[in-house]
Amino acid sequence: MAEEYSAQAEKTSQKKKSAFSRRTWDMIAGYSFISPFYILFAVFGVFPIFFSFYLAFFRWDGLNPMEFVGFNNFVIIFNDPLFWKSIYNTVIIGLMGTAPQLVVALLLAFALNSVLLKYKGIFRLAIFLPYVTSIVAVAIVFSVIFSNQESGLANTFLGFFGVDPITWTRSEWGAKFAIAAMVFWRWVGYNTIIYLAGMQAIPNDLYEAAKMDGATVRQQIWHITIPMLKPFIIFSVFTATIGALQVFAEPHIFQGRGGRPEGITIVLYLYRDAFGSNFFGTASATAIVLFFIIIIFSSLNMYFTNRIGRSKKVEVK
Repeated sequence: MAEEYSAQAEKTSQKKKSAFSRRTWDMIAGYSFISPFYILFAVFGVFPIFFSFYLAFFRWDGLNPMEFVGFNNFVIIFNDPLFWKSIYNTVIIGLMGTAPQLVVALLLAFALNSVLLKYKGIFRLAIFLPYVTSIVAVAIVFSVIFSNQESGLANTFLGFFGVDPITWTRSEWGAKFAIAAMVFWRWVGYNTIIYLAGMQAIPNDLYEAAKMDGATVRQQIWHITIPMLKPFIIFSVFTATIGALQVFAEPHIFQGRGGRPEGITIVLYLYRDAFGSNFFGTASATAIVLFFIIIIFSSLNMYFTNRIGRSKKVEVK
């Protein structure tokens, strides 16, 4: 009897081991399938981030041994007027290119969602097309439009109103306006489609009930559309803030390699330091400062965006 019990226990133990071994191999196989993504992300995503933090405290030209300099790289960039100029340009271009873009995208989405509009598919495709266009092609086309030549398209148009030709690439506000126009044109369609997707998820019953109560179109937008779109607005503001603070290709192509002080952005400043002057330490210090600037601006935008559509509390007497 004892022997039979022992044999049964051994069989049960072998079955458990076999099942455990099968689950282990299934788990290993699953992790093996998804591991390429995490390996590439660790090599090209996580490692550069931590290495930048490490490199910010060293002097390194990419060839010679690194030399520890403490916070000297931060002192160098904080005493460089061009660094502060690049931050100023980044904020101004971001405001000029992003803030109107979100408002226009909201209005375009509302128009595309209207039952009165025909051929919606064609309009949606036309609006989204700039997003899938190469940024280099966009910058080249806008470089032709905002040419410094008197016969340039923008200067010709301004000439009809008696405005003197503008040297767009070297003008303080002309360069910012041209770069902001590129940012606006490329991203307005992307945000329009996001808002449109959000609007199509809003039940029509709410609008019909509002119409029966005598609500105007403006009241419907303000009291129904905007509050219901709040998650989409937060997402678009969050991504637009990060994108605006990382503008690089537009000024890099529009003003030539390395840019000019009138339109240099903080990422372009970082790029010039790293790959133009081989000052990888100060470039990494700039990247860390940009990292905290993005956190601050994103947090402020999230705070103010969260207040959109929030109803005021009414005190009950």
